[in-house]
Amino acid sequence: MTTAIRPDLPHAFDLTGRVALVTGSTSGIGKGIALQLSALGAAVMVTGRTDEGAQVVLDAIAAAGGRAAFEACDLVDADACVRLVERTVAHFGHLDILVNNAADTSRGDVRTTRLADWDRIFAINVRAPFVLMQAAVPHLEARGGGAILNIGSINAYIGEPKLTAYSASKGALQTLTKNAAAQLNTVRIRVNAINPGWTLTEGEHKVKREQEGKGDEWVAEAVATRPFGRLLEPADIAYAVAYYVSDAGACVTGSVMDLEQYPVGAPPAW
Repeated sequence: MTTAIRPDLPHAFDLTGRVALVTGSTSGIGKGIALQLSALGAAVMVTGRTDEGAQVVLDAIAAAGGRAAFEACDLVDADACVRLVERTVAHFGHLDILVNNAADTSRGDVRTTRLADWDRIFAINVRAPFVLMQAAVPHLEARGGGAILNIGSINAYIGEPKLTAYSASKGALQTLTKNAAAQLNTVRIRVNAINPGWTLTEGEHKVKREQEGKGDEWVAEAVATRPFGRLLEPADIAYAVAYYVSDAGACVTGSVMDLEQYPVGAPPAW
């Protein structure tokens, strides 16, 4: 037994030779995760509902000397989720890391959320991660273990009124994370989650403009409420993902990391 700092710690984040599948990785948080994992040496399967934005990610990874491919997938289709895992393995030869990042953030409260919207949000935010995990587990097990990382949301705890279905889905994903972790630890598959707070992405800009009717001033207004003087950025989440899926987090499973800046003057509601 030793109490010395591990001399190999700088290498604990090295993902050389590993393969990662990151959903919703053509933009925003998923794009940041894909770029970070590639920078650490992983081959990355980039995926989104369409190929919009995919080439930018692939080009960035290639320019840095990394390996990546793209596969379109509509996560509402459970069979397509299974095919996505199989095509990842077929293309790269194996699978070591699954990051369930994609999510539907459609607005709606208890009174206004339509059943069709509720079903679609849960299909993308909860059912798809479950199907992808189920399809990925045999491949991870064949590698002697692996890592599954679910990107949740701080809204899992209570959530904004306008995000009723989204918040409920993220609560379900958090419970699924802990349940799967308890089952899969015997085969050395680690399952963890990150709950980001308010993050500045292209998608958030689009939602604020198109669904909430806000102008570009919303960013300055939002930043004024953050104690650190900015919103979270995709890189903040990507750094945390790197810890969880690498050997640096080799003994961590069933964990949920809250990445949140509480509003100035407002303690957490939970």
